[in-house]
Amino acid sequence: MDMNQIIVEVGNFDQSVDFYQRLGFKLIVSARDEYARFELPSGSATFSIILSENPNPGASVIYLEVDDVDATYAKLIEGGVVFDAAPENQSYRWRTAPFKDPSGNRFCLYHAGLDRRFPPWRVETNSNE
Repeated sequence: MDMNQIIVEVGNFDQSVDFYQRLGFKLIVSARDEYARFELPSGSATFSIILSENPNPGASVIYLEVDDVDATYAKLIEGGVVFDAAPENQSYRWRTAPFKDPSGNRFCLYHAGLDRRFPPWRVETNSNE
């Protein structure tokens, strides 16, 4: 299991994109001025923001990538983990299964393969970056 994708809600999309780019995050996906994904300066982790009318800092989602969502889901169900939904293929080409920890913090078991960092809609950047 590898934690490598976190999504946080933001109130001002453009200001937030600018802020995270100032931190050195590299913009790799930008959709409809409401969702953006970044690569971090090192490692393979990605970080995303999503526009919200009422951002809730506690509404972050921690994504845990696995090779086989269905097998891991079954194993975790056997171990007593309660999921919000069974594994499902998403329109953005990931297979996901959301759940919460005992405090209500949101997690998502998922598999994206190369689409995690290199989806067909990836933003092209200057080759010198």
